[in-house]
Amino acid sequence: MEENITEVITNLVFQMAVIIFAVRVFGKLAAKVGIPSVLGELIAGIVIGPFALGGIPFPGFPHGLFGVENSIAGAVSPELYAFGQIASIILLFSSGLETDLSLFLKYSVSGGIIGLGGVVVSFIFGDICALWILPMLGADCSGFMDIKCLFFGIMSTATSVGITARILSDKKKMDSPEGVTILASAVFDDVLGIVLLAIVMGIVAALGTGGTLSGGKIGLIALKAFGVWLVATVVFIAISKKIAKFVRLFGGTYDFSIAALGVAFLLAGFFEKQSIAMIIGAYTTGLALSGTDIAPVIEERIHGLYKFFVPLFFAVTGMSVDVSHLFTRDVLVCGGIYTVVAVVSKLIGCGGPALALGFNIKGGFRIGAGMIPRGEVALIIAGIGLAAKGPDGLPIIGPELFNVVILMTLVTTLIAPPILNISLSIKGRGTKKEVSLSESQQFIWDFKDFEIARLVLDSFIRDLRAESFYVQTMNMDEGLTHARKENISISIQQDGSVLTIEAAQADMGFVKGEIYEVMLRLNKSLATLGSLRNTDKLQYGFASPENRVEKLAYKILDEKCISCSLKGNTKQEIIEELSALLSNSGCVTDGKLLVADMKARDEAMSTGIGKGIAIPHARTDGVSEICVAIGIKKDGIDFGSLDGLPSRIFVMIASPASKSGPQMRVMAALTGALSKDDVRSGILAAETPAQVMEQLKGACR
Repeated sequence: MEENITEVITNLVFQMAVIIFAVRVFGKLAAKVGIPSVLGELIAGIVIGPFALGGIPFPGFPHGLFGVENSIAGAVSPELYAFGQIASIILLFSSGLETDLSLFLKYSVSGGIIGLGGVVVSFIFGDICALWILPMLGADCSGFMDIKCLFFGIMSTATSVGITARILSDKKKMDSPEGVTILASAVFDDVLGIVLLAIVMGIVAALGTGGTLSGGKIGLIALKAFGVWLVATVVFIAISKKIAKFVRLFGGTYDFSIAALGVAFLLAGFFEKQSIAMIIGAYTTGLALSGTDIAPVIEERIHGLYKFFVPLFFAVTGMSVDVSHLFTRDVLVCGGIYTVVAVVSKLIGCGGPALALGFNIKGGFRIGAGMIPRGEVALIIAGIGLAAKGPDGLPIIGPELFNVVILMTLVTTLIAPPILNISLSIKGRGTKKEVSLSESQQFIWDFKDFEIARLVLDSFIRDLRAESFYVQTMNMDEGLTHARKENISISIQQDGSVLTIEAAQADMGFVKGEIYEVMLRLNKSLATLGSLRNTDKLQYGFASPENRVEKLAYKILDEKCISCSLKGNTKQEIIEELSALLSNSGCVTDGKLLVADMKARDEAMSTGIGKGIAIPHARTDGVSEICVAIGIKKDGIDFGSLDGLPSRIFVMIASPASKSGPQMRVMAALTGALSKDDVRSGILAAETPAQVMEQLKGACR
């Protein structure tokens, strides 16, 4: 038995390794060709799954790396399926955190009506479509309330607003009447879809006990499922601040964020025990916490878990796709019909009500198009249907039906961006009358430094929250954030050192004023920091004999990067000469950039640390790896040292800006060695690089 467990774990380790690399490769490829990375991750699962490459047998894996036999989880092993379920909980918890609860409860009547219309029409259309296509696929169908039809209806309601938000941002339409309405409607869409899933899962549980259900019984089941969800949601929202206070007891931001995720798992398990999908409990927890001040912190702190688990979920979902059936005539035809129905239902369900709420045909079409893309939730619901058993003991959604859903999800996600782009490119307003929202403007500022841009962004967001704005991360990977208060809508994006803020022309004065105030505060803080940086405690701390002298510093040295007779007579000449020495290491990729960054660092604060030592250093994209050059100028030059004495021993340390490296450890070790009188005297007396190396080697023992 122990050997079997070991074998299972070993297989799982190999599978996880392959999935980790596959989802990232396919995700990057998808992003490069302009499609959402989630589709690349789904395709990765199809390619490496048991019905494709993963089913090819080889030594040690008689059924292939992902091939399984008689698994209770269907096409994948129970272990992988469990990882997928954990991932779905994390995904829906994050989605709940991103939901604008205040918007759902009290803002945007038009968004609520349009969201409701989209859900109702999509559900009815999806259910009726299933009545038509199920017989074509050889599946039994007992009518509109058949559990398979209900699942097809729910999967048709889902909306992936992250894709739409990105397009609206690119088109500068986040604060347009259509953009505001789409984002508001998507909130209602998500919540109502979750409620429908809770009801259908209650019906599934009742059918599992055998027998048939009358209309009255179905009504009672629906009432119970809705009641459980509603009570849990209301209670958790009511005590959300107490939950936030409780999780804070566990310590710092990482600790309380993980504790909050633990609460989501707890409620997810409770919902499953009530025969309601776990993801609904996770979403409810996130929804309740979304209105607390710790929501953005939790979202950021669990992002690492999200990046690990969620792509894994999409890969595991893709593994359930039987490629031998995916491109059969029946699946393609039925998938095409279901896709058309899914697109048309959103255009009618969301665009139709928009016409009665002040939008013209153009605006209604834009709103409907923005609600087209399915995505994560549709795939999760499909996975639930694939795993859940009907009254006959078979999966509610069989392999062919699952393939139909996958096709619909893929196609709607792919076609939604071009449809929305085209509709937004058509000139003219989308409302019947002029509205108060003016043309948007962009405020773009390159801060020339990623860290400074991040500081400004974080401070700006804190100020917006203090002004009672609701700030929502629309796309964390792409740095896209949306802030809203009443009729003010602000789109914020950070790309490296560049900060782009989009808002209505009438609101741009407010935005620029806030940014100006942020920069004044940061400037004051940096000035305070600057007044402390020249203290003896800090400067002379580098050149301390008590510094830990690590062998790491010696190992980085190369005799080719040591000169015992520097020629330069000025600070600038010395920096250029040492940079040229560094080129001998083979790590310099851009000599001009290296020199420029070294000079900039020294201008910010002199690197002459006293005792005849100067350490010009910088993090720069001019080198590929950390490297060190040492130069000796026996008669010394003025390098601006605090003690006023000339510098005679120069150590240049460069490390790449784009990746971590032990720059400060190397600096502390070398200055610690040079602070010893005998080592410093020995180096000044050295005639060859080898003698310098010998002195440092002795100090690093």
